[in-house]
Amino acid sequence: MKSNESENPIKNEKFGSLFIRNAKKQKFLLLITIPFILYVFLFSYFPLWGWIWSFFKFKPGVALSLNDFVGLKYYYKIFGDATFWLALRNTLVLSILSLSFGTVSAIVFAVFLNELKNGIFKRFAQTISYLPHFVSWVVVATLFIGMTKTIGVPGVIYKTLLDLGLVKQDYNLMLQGNLYWIMITMIGIWKETGWAAIIYLAAMTGINSELYEAAYVDGAGRFKRIWNITLPGIKTTIIVLLILNTGWILGTGFEQKLLFGNAANFDYSEVLGSFIYRWGLGQREYSFAMAANVFQSLVGFLLVVTANFTSKKLNDTAIF
Repeated sequence: MKSNESENPIKNEKFGSLFIRNAKKQKFLLLITIPFILYVFLFSYFPLWGWIWSFFKFKPGVALSLNDFVGLKYYYKIFGDATFWLALRNTLVLSILSLSFGTVSAIVFAVFLNELKNGIFKRFAQTISYLPHFVSWVVVATLFIGMTKTIGVPGVIYKTLLDLGLVKQDYNLMLQGNLYWIMITMIGIWKETGWAAIIYLAAMTGINSELYEAAYVDGAGRFKRIWNITLPGIKTTIIVLLILNTGWILGTGFEQKLLFGNAANFDYSEVLGSFIYRWGLGQREYSFAMAANVFQSLVGFLLVVTANFTSKKLNDTAIF
């Protein structure tokens, strides 16, 4: 009598031979991925060599061996900088607001589109909604600043708020630091909701239509079908996207800071990206800026690992 192990030769096959056999079958797919692998290596992994400069007093044009080794000096310096903690706070708040409200708005919008029965209107609405994604932040900032200006011809947003009595004369939204987080979050939702909803719509197409038919026969209304079938059906997609987006929590807000930031809202607009940019290129403190960049990258990596581990324990869903 043969053992169970001999009945499953694929299971007992060595990893190396199994990999070679599968590689031969998928050689064209592997060839297609080579340019993307090289791109990721050159622009995401190769630059990690530069982290070593955070432990030296960097001097442009001087070999590494000729630079003074300072150890953790610049790491102590960034943790003792009040502006660094201000930038960290703003980055976390903006990222959490963007991630939470952006995810919810994309899911809600995708559900609404999925429930539409008119195919022409559905395609029209989807096309219109994701077009803002392709508009650069420079154009978006220019339009928004123009719509809120108070000098000369008043902007449409400022004039509307003024007519409704919600603001006073010469009230400039761009100078209101306490409204900066809300303003950037709302603009981000308008810009990215339609694009982010595409992947949720794609996930909804994979839900078995018979489940909806059975629920309808059992008397479940539209809201109950959405709550008990649609949302559980895209649960895995939601979790995976949240895990992936967690890694970018400390990397958001840089473009918005450069375009919307000013001296009046500095305490709310300064983020880690602009902090690193200001010290690295503005003050030419390259080693100090590199130390802040290393901190940003490592925390982002730890957040992804933590989110993945937590999701695996609670929902048995993970990306690795």
